[in-house]
Amino acid sequence: MTSLNVWFAGARARTWPAAIVPVAVGTAAAENDLDFVRATLALLVALSLQIGVNYANDYSDGIRGTDDQRIGPARLVASGAATASAVKWAALGAFLCAAIAGTYLALITTGWLLLVGALCIGAAWCYTGGPNPYGYKGWGELSVFIFFGFVATAGTTYLQDERITALALGASVPVGLLTVALLITNNLRDLPGDKATGKLTLAVRIGDRPTRVLYIAVVAMAFLCLAYLSLLRPWVLITFLVSPVAYGPIKSILSGDEGQSLIPVLGATGKLEMFYGAFLVVGLLLK
Repeated sequence: MTSLNVWFAGARARTWPAAIVPVAVGTAAAENDLDFVRATLALLVALSLQIGVNYANDYSDGIRGTDDQRIGPARLVASGAATASAVKWAALGAFLCAAIAGTYLALITTGWLLLVGALCIGAAWCYTGGPNPYGYKGWGELSVFIFFGFVATAGTTYLQDERITALALGASVPVGLLTVALLITNNLRDLPGDKATGKLTLAVRIGDRPTRVLYIAVVAMAFLCLAYLSLLRPWVLITFLVSPVAYGPIKSILSGDEGQSLIPVLGATGKLEMFYGAFLVVGLLLK
């Protein structure tokens, strides 16, 4: 691969829906007229953080050797496609980009966003980095739900309205749940290798079958959340039209697919989140 292709692969585009959907939904949940600059900068922050955490995980897992038995797509450090130092600087560069855009947003809204941004970057790095990574302890799913659900979605709404609403909080729940589904798929695929290297993800802790049940429950709850949201925005019920998209990945999870066979499930889950987010945005806008 060319150098550009290598770095693009390391950025893991299949995970980008986790950054794009919260910003789109949070913007659609706002009451005020769209501030395009704020929305664009929010998307830049979210994408930069997502890419940064992908590179940071690549670096930290690579130097620890936990990617040596990886089943999924090769990582940059573990495969030797890039040096650990280069990947580390790529992660820091992405975090810096997020910090610059976030600082501007804080200056035009509230200084509290500086603290929120620092927590986001800290959580991104410490997921697999530092002396005691919480991703190795089974806390990844909770962190993803908080930061890619509540923080990213409701935070985007705050940038538009400068207040947090019940609608924004409600919309953040299914968004966070579907992002958790992405992580569950990833950890289910890597379960054997993670177990062998002592990486105690939630999937390793609870086992294969409960992880599959959890995936289905999380996806189901994302659709059940529409009942509450419909009380505030009735048109969000059109998001149920996306439910057939969930059939494929759920079928694969139920059939016991594992290892390489779960790679398409990761892409299908990202597709589900993108379609869900798109229809939810339309439903939120049809007041």
